Amino acid sequence: MKRPSKSFRRGLRRITPALVALTLAIPGSGVAQERDSFRIAWSIYVGWMPWGYGESSGIVDKWADRYDIEIDVVQINDYIESINLYTAGEFDGVTVTNMDALAIPSASGVDTTLAIVGDFSNGNDGVVLKGSDDLADIEGRRVNLVELSVSHYLLARALESVDMTERDVTVVNTSDADIVGAFSSPDVTAAATWNPQLSELGAMPDANVVFDSSDIPGEIIDTLALNTEVLEANPELGMALAGAWYEIMANMSADNDTGVEARTEMAEAAGTDLAGYELQLDSTEMFYDAADAVDFVTSDQPQTTMDNVRQFAFDRGLLGASAQSPDFVGIEFADGSVLGSSSNVKLRFTDEYMRMAAEGEL
Repeated sequence: MKRPSKSFRRGLRRITPALVALTLAIPGSGVAQERDSFRIAWSIYVGWMPWGYGESSGIVDKWADRYDIEIDVVQINDYIESINLYTAGEFDGVTVTNMDALAIPSASGVDTTLAIVGDFSNGNDGVVLKGSDDLADIEGRRVNLVELSVSHYLLARALESVDMTERDVTVVNTSDADIVGAFSSPDVTAAATWNPQLSELGAMPDANVVFDSSDIPGEIIDTLALNTEVLEANPELGMALAGAWYEIMANMSADNDTGVEARTEMAEAAGTDLAGYELQLDSTEMFYDAADAVDFVTSDQPQTTMDNVRQFAFDRGLLGASAQSPDFVGIEFADGSVLGSSSNVKLRFTDEYMRMAAEGEL
């Protein structure tokens, strides 16, 4: 498996609320209108590779044509930069985890809807120790990870499981591109990261994955987020993207030449081979069927998860200087219930477009 490039990131370099305010102050920006052309940003990650395939195969264009619109799906070489560009209004949608959707655009005042929930990490993110297979032995160690990222969140949840907090360890901010090299040093004995780096760390001598995202299933969620105002003014955007996504899912999950070709293209774009990509898929709970995605989004899981996530974000100042509690940003769920401020709802889960796909209404 090839080592990932610096473009393979799920770390955190945040856009500032001041920049968002400046962008939204530009005449014509921040005002959603009926349009026929849209831009979606995506970045390299196992659960988001299908968007690149959908663009190159013509599937996205086919569904856009069905609704008389144009959709430009653009790869951005840096994950956080893609979210920053979306937050600043350069894109109408972006591939993003649930935590980063809350901590970056929503916390910055950009009303965001998670229109497609594609998967959740089910082992793709983990904590690795040298010299022990017992998570409790992490106490007192320096833990290398991308600070304020999903790896940081995973570490916090891992520590909770053994009645510890971050006060019991020392977090060492390490880029995703450098973490494999850092863990190779005898001085580094603990790390938290995601695949494919996680597989490389776990394969090193005397290294053990002692906690991973399968221990907190459903908490690290990979989504396609859309600007709520844009989506409400142009629902055909959500319909076209959902239609394209589930055609892509049917192709890539097929047990035939079409499936192999689709997964191989995604693997090569991700910098690995088919076997390497399929290993990553094995630790990803992909919702190939729209009905399964609907079941997940309408379950109690998103609300339970987001309660944990918002507390993590608030404790680390990710909700902004104005946030006096985790309730600062309201989070709306598929049933209409709201966690946090009902007067400042900026993050929304919806099953609308996935349900339309499940019921053959697209």
